[in-house]
Amino acid sequence: MSLVNAELFKVRTTSLWWIMGIILVPLYAASVLANWAQASAGVPPSDAGVSDTQTEQIEAALQPINIATNLYTSGQYFGVLVVLLLSAIIVTSEFFHLTATTTFLTTPRRESVILAKFGAAVVIGLIVWLFTTILNLLVVPLIMNNLDLGSQLGEPAVWRAIGLNALAFVLWAILGVGAGVLIRSQIAATLILAITYVVGTSVIGLIFFLLTEYVAEWINNLQVLVPTVASQLMISGTDLPGTPPRWVGAVVLIGYAAVLGFIGTWLTKRRDIS
Repeated sequence: MSLVNAELFKVRTTSLWWIMGIILVPLYAASVLANWAQASAGVPPSDAGVSDTQTEQIEAALQPINIATNLYTSGQYFGVLVVLLLSAIIVTSEFFHLTATTTFLTTPRRESVILAKFGAAVVIGLIVWLFTTILNLLVVPLIMNNLDLGSQLGEPAVWRAIGLNALAFVLWAILGVGAGVLIRSQIAATLILAITYVVGTSVIGLIFFLLTEYVAEWINNLQVLVPTVASQLMISGTDLPGTPPRWVGAVVLIGYAAVLGFIGTWLTKRRDIS
């Protein structure tokens, strides 16, 4: 536990954590407003050029329970990005500040150090999740009442989504540490991860859309292999038409976290530290 506390102290001594915290607040607000607008939009008319499958998905998403789970998990998209970057910084800051050698000389068992970094990243992930969840529990009931749907807090699916959202934050934290081991440069890791997460997700989504429209509809199911899609799928209130079951999203994200976690530990033990 002392090693985890030491890793958290290292994060607190950098300015990036509070800068990202400040950035997260308006991004969270934008997420809530976007989800609110989506819930208020309604089903598009039949002549809007939307396919039957897409219409079914929209109708399912507009069910009260799915509106509720979507709103009560608002902030996940940008929240896990912040967690991803901070978790990577836990590793890359060692090389940026030239403290890696000292760290591994002080604690010769490298697996203990990397496990402490994973532990610290998980703590950060849970803190960000708790922050967004508390805000959601304060704000979303007002939005749900405005939509004449009630708070839906008595529904088990809402609390399941909130719990799975915590799991998503934990898994993204593990992904961040693994990515930090692969990309030692703090600046490079921050830029690559942020650009890949934001731009890459949009580009891959467009590619899947085109392949689904012009090649075969079943290709859309493969989109769950994209980590951001997997984490969104696992927190949905019900299984949506034309998409894999929720548990598939959880399995995919756990798989990514396990692979990157193993690679991160293995590389840390075998690489020369200088």
